[in-house]
Amino acid sequence: MISVEEYAGKRAHVLRSLPGTGATEPLALAKSSSNLFRHRAQKRVHQLDLRAFNHVLHINEQERYAEVEGLTTYEELVRETLVFNLMPAVVPQLKTITIGGAIAGIGIESSSFKYGFVHETMQELEVLFPDGEVVVATRENEHRDLFFGFPNSYGTLGYALRVKIALIPVKPFVKLTHHKYTDLESCFQAMARLCKDGTVDFVDGTMFHGQELYITTGQFVDRAEWLSDYTYLQIYYQSIPSRTTDYLTIHDYIWRWDTDWFWCSKHFLLQYPLMRRMWGKERLRSSVYWKLWKRFNASPVTNLMARAIEGRQESVIQDVEVPIEQAPRFAQFFNEQIGIKPVWICPVAPFDPSAAYALYPMSPQKLYVNFGFWDSVKTTHDDGHFNKMIEAKVSELGGHKSLYSSSYYSKEEFGRLYSASEYLRLKTRYDSKGKLKHLYEKCVLKQ
Repeated sequence: MISVEEYAGKRAHVLRSLPGTGATEPLALAKSSSNLFRHRAQKRVHQLDLRAFNHVLHINEQERYAEVEGLTTYEELVRETLVFNLMPAVVPQLKTITIGGAIAGIGIESSSFKYGFVHETMQELEVLFPDGEVVVATRENEHRDLFFGFPNSYGTLGYALRVKIALIPVKPFVKLTHHKYTDLESCFQAMARLCKDGTVDFVDGTMFHGQELYITTGQFVDRAEWLSDYTYLQIYYQSIPSRTTDYLTIHDYIWRWDTDWFWCSKHFLLQYPLMRRMWGKERLRSSVYWKLWKRFNASPVTNLMARAIEGRQESVIQDVEVPIEQAPRFAQFFNEQIGIKPVWICPVAPFDPSAAYALYPMSPQKLYVNFGFWDSVKTTHDDGHFNKMIEAKVSELGGHKSLYSSSYYSKEEFGRLYSASEYLRLKTRYDSKGKLKHLYEKCVLKQ
């Protein structure tokens, strides 16, 4: 942790580094890592370096909140909070996701049926704007429009310097129970009951195909009958069909998906024991896989080789939410038309039905299901064919999709789904000179 004075000094330094009023280059954030999957053409920009804003500032054990700098990773925040037997109410699945990134985008995990998305656990937000102004936004103050409008803005309104975020108490271990279902309807009906009952601490699931689905519930416990380890030779998702009950430390439960990037380590041949031994335990993590993926996609040679071996492929990397009553329809469509497997399924409900987050609207009192799928499919169609099918089906079923990957919406459809009029009002108030990209330009046009 660092002191308030150190934080203030860093903030003053970054304000001095902002371009002058006559600068014409757009502003962009300098990054060492990312969890985005949008390929954007590199253009000349003024890079704002906020990488020093990566510390936990304060943990209040009694009131259960943490004050954190915006580029702090959840790996670092969890390390600090577990010392106090606390954790963030919602921890996104991958270690290098940052607090600011999860709020400017959309973050979800197996506690989201209780606490909503990551941004719903936010209590206060300090934002830097391109003109050098810094404001603090809360639910009640004069910047409440920013508080409720910053989520899903993806760095097009400003950058989070500091966030105050809710914590919850934990126990040392999590008892996992894997419930198997052989049809879509019974699976999602059971998921709805489990979420409504509220007696468990975590709920998510895995769809291996339409006749093999698992809901995994997690319960905090003080003692474990045994402990499994999925950080090296054993693979978490492969254990789900073979075990009814399992136990993990709270640390290993939080990061159960990171070691194998859910199941995407298979693309690097790292699900074979010999390869895992050769690769090394310390490199079995999502941040390493993301760098490999980025290098592969940046190389024309490797892309040509892959196309020669596997044929033409369309990348289908998305997270979408639909109301739970529509989840069987979406799952059936997905299995028949797309065919990627496995698929992660995770329930999410608005934490405060009275709170309206402008750029990612959700129906109050409604339970949704997130479907996460990250792979490629063979194609003979035009670019984006399968992604467009998914977007159309999600819209038809009253859902949304996260914008961290490729999107193909028309400007009109995008505006309808992501509140164009409210976004324009926020943009006019907080970035009137347009020094940051427009949300549609950044997320769909990839400018």
